[in-house]
Amino acid sequence: MGNRISIGLDAMGGDFAPQEPVLGGYIAARDNPEIDLVLIGDKAAIEKALPGTLPNLKIHHAPEVIEMHDPPAISVRRKKKSSISVGADLLKNGDIQAFVSAGNTGAVVAASTLKVRLLPGIERAGLAVAFPTISGDPVIIIDVGANIDTKPTHLLQYAIMSSVYCNVMWDHVQNPRIGLLNIGEEDTKGISSYKEAASLLKASGLNFIGNVEGKDVFKGLADIVVMDGFVGNVVLKVSEGAADAVITMLKKEIYGGSFWAKLGAMLFLLPAYKRLKKKIDYSEYGGALLLGLNGVCIIGHGRSNARAIKNAINVAVKEIERKVNEKILQRIRV
Repeated sequence: MGNRISIGLDAMGGDFAPQEPVLGGYIAARDNPEIDLVLIGDKAAIEKALPGTLPNLKIHHAPEVIEMHDPPAISVRRKKKSSISVGADLLKNGDIQAFVSAGNTGAVVAASTLKVRLLPGIERAGLAVAFPTISGDPVIIIDVGANIDTKPTHLLQYAIMSSVYCNVMWDHVQNPRIGLLNIGEEDTKGISSYKEAASLLKASGLNFIGNVEGKDVFKGLADIVVMDGFVGNVVLKVSEGAADAVITMLKKEIYGGSFWAKLGAMLFLLPAYKRLKKKIDYSEYGGALLLGLNGVCIIGHGRSNARAIKNAINVAVKEIERKVNEKILQRIRV
């Protein structure tokens, strides 16, 4: 394989599969001739959705599909020829260096952790996603849904892994500020497991700034905010819903006014509106990285369009090139 990077893409994953994943994969392979892209899924459906052929793009047939409503662990065991299970197998066997999917999140996490396993020393993998903040720099939120039953040591490891990830992916962030999401800034706030996690973080040598409240997550006060998967998934979904609601309400206010109000909005507000919409668009960030896995796995939003898929593939390439997992191992062993 030499210096080439091989990425596997779940062509059957997501609300708009196979059309959007296939198109996104095609664009990524076309724009990055140095990567080899493997489209995993039903061969006939993929061929129908492909806009053309490329020398660095091939199809790996997987006849079964794990649907969004399917129970994750059971589906992984029963549907061994699904695009998710086959993708995890290819990653495990070294046939691909990264696996990207916008399919059933629980199934992708289950298949990846069961087949590929975790990095030595890591107890739980965590899903890390980047969000924009008012400071201009992104904040990494971890975990947004990989694990619900989280122990204090898991939260500490989330902080360590995401600190390395932040270092590697954003060159200007050398000593990431880490906050622990809680119901108050005071040390006395929160449940016992979070209090214990705070103590571990204080003693870790990381740049731990203490508890962070929900209202401060997007202010840019911290580069990383750590939480358990249940809370993280709620934060993720509420944030996405709030962003969509703000944009929708803003549009209604602008276009529901008088002619002159609309004209003024078109002239003065529309450029800013477009910039804001791009900043909070999930497709710009591609997907969530499953940190702690002994391989590279990016899980996209179920509503991922071609742009989101392309960006998720680009994130996977960058993680491989910058050797994130190797650097996490070095940090864990210290």
